[in-house]
Amino acid sequence: MNTITDTKENKQGKTLRGTVVKTAMRETATVEVSRYVMHPKYKKYRTLSKKFLAHNAGDAAHVGDAVVIREGRPISKRKRFTIVERTPAPQAE
Repeated sequence: MNTITDTKENKQGKTLRGTVVKTAMRETATVEVSRYVMHPKYKKYRTLSKKFLAHNAGDAAHVGDAVVIREGRPISKRKRFTIVERTPAPQAE
């Protein structure tokens, strides 16, 4: 399970783990970051997820890959993250 609690904040900005869900744009990947949180009133756990646009240099990441993204300077209107580490998705046979 990908969690936002793996967030590290340093001089380079936040670092998040997620999964690539879309690569339709050139040199951009949509990364979904999920976190497991408890509801404050009902004390039931649920998964919340958020999508971020991340710079995908050379279109290296593909749908299903697990990635680590790091916050940086704005690259475009909605793109503030860059993919820094990629783990390929297992191949279906």
